[in-house]
Amino acid sequence: MAEEKLTKQQRRDQAREQARVAREAEKKREKRNRVLLQGGVVLGVLAILAVVGLVLMQTLKPAGPGPENMVSGGVTFGTDLKVEPTPALAEGEERQPRDVDWSQLPIDVTIYVDYMCPACGAFEQQYGEVFQNYIGSGDITLTVYPINFLDAASKYSTRAANLVSCVVEQQPDYAFTLHNQLLSAEVQPTESSTGLTDEQLIEQAEVAGATATDELRQCVKDQRFGGFISANYKQVSENGVLSLAEGERMLMPRSSTELQPEGEPQRLVSTPTVTVNGKQWDATRDGDLEQYILKVRDDIEGNGGSSEETPAETEEDTAAETD
Repeated sequence: MAEEKLTKQQRRDQAREQARVAREAEKKREKRNRVLLQGGVVLGVLAILAVVGLVLMQTLKPAGPGPENMVSGGVTFGTDLKVEPTPALAEGEERQPRDVDWSQLPIDVTIYVDYMCPACGAFEQQYGEVFQNYIGSGDITLTVYPINFLDAASKYSTRAANLVSCVVEQQPDYAFTLHNQLLSAEVQPTESSTGLTDEQLIEQAEVAGATATDELRQCVKDQRFGGFISANYKQVSENGVLSLAEGERMLMPRSSTELQPEGEPQRLVSTPTVTVNGKQWDATRDGDLEQYILKVRDDIEGNGGSSEETPAETEEDTAAETD
């Protein structure tokens, strides 16, 4: 049967319908492409943000559970008060005692300190300037080993030690000044108090010369090295003091004569505790610390006697006295 011939109007209507269907199909195709394009853009942006976030995380993430420059558990200051660089303590790695030749200068001094401890404050106020002079001149190195001995009453010990650790890692040039400042009579809080706030601690870092960067603030806020400081205390209170020479013995609590049992870990029992070239120094037994250091120096140099000379004296001063 022959196809029915379309009228002119029918052909127009058919053409319009085909055009409408084509337009609808094109619109659907364009919409689908837009959705795909937008989705691709979103995924691209998310991918970029993920990469940026990863970079930032790697930048801000500490190199280990401990800060850089404190692989022994403490920070060591050398000539011109510069921090001795070390890698960070790796996960599961034990603290590494410094490799020191005690038969040579400079003299190796280590102090175990709690920033809430009143006796530590009094010690620093008495000997801080002495340390600054002797370290600056290269006569001694000073290792400050922060612990949280008094955290049972207040978490300030951890927070202050954490701040010092953050600065040691991020801005080490200001670490000695900050350490000295936190133990000053003007700044150190009363024992068993809540201590300085995090913001006040950051202000003290700024007074010491550090910059309150976002990284430093985050390090303080997170108490990034709180666990490291607690492990410091566990080391010295259970496993023994690392800066002690083999065979040397520490004093018993509240004694200047009775020694801890031989063959057992020589534990820290109070703060501040000081060792000089591998031996514990005690004020009652050994006298003034500066004179004790001078005697150790004389023994190393073979002078065999006490010396009144201090690092502040120069060759010109000596020559003038001779004249």
